[in-house]
Amino acid sequence: MATTDHLTDPPPATPESIDTLTDRNLQAILHKERSVQSDTTIGQRFAGHVAAFCGTMTFVWIHVVIFTLWIAYNTSPWVSVHYDPLPFTFLNFTLSIEAIFLSAFILITQNREAQIDKQRSHLDLQINLLTEQGNTQMLKILRSIADKVGADFEEHPDMQLMEQTTQPERLLDQINEATVDKNKAAS
Repeated sequence: MATTDHLTDPPPATPESIDTLTDRNLQAILHKERSVQSDTTIGQRFAGHVAAFCGTMTFVWIHVVIFTLWIAYNTSPWVSVHYDPLPFTFLNFTLSIEAIFLSAFILITQNREAQIDKQRSHLDLQINLLTEQGNTQMLKILRSIADKVGADFEEHPDMQLMEQTTQPERLLDQINEATVDKNKAAS
């Protein structure tokens, strides 16, 4: 679904300072992250909350207290009925089920984060490509200016290479070839 925020938002004001510009950029990113969060399902949000809680010391301490009480109760000589005597079969069963569910919640959360990271990676790539294309155009303009004023660009032989448009697909091929060569050398 395409958003039309850019059609209804007023044009951005000329930034008064770098702080204003970075604040505007941060607000745009936060707005996008909030919209991504609102697109998550109830199950994904629940899994995220569970995974976040499981990564806290509170979770660890709760388990330490429960295990300590469980073991103390079921090994105490003063208690006449031990509900889960050694080797604590029911405790092991309970912990196994907990581990299954916790790992599922964590994987759901990691998958969601991986999707977000993939989007950010694509955004970074697009921004980098746009920057590179802009830099290439600026180099061409600088060469034109240098030609008009009689400056010698030949002192910088790499300049002609830098003026060439980057071909992302060729770069990906080079990366793949280097990775394959590295993997062959390692094996």
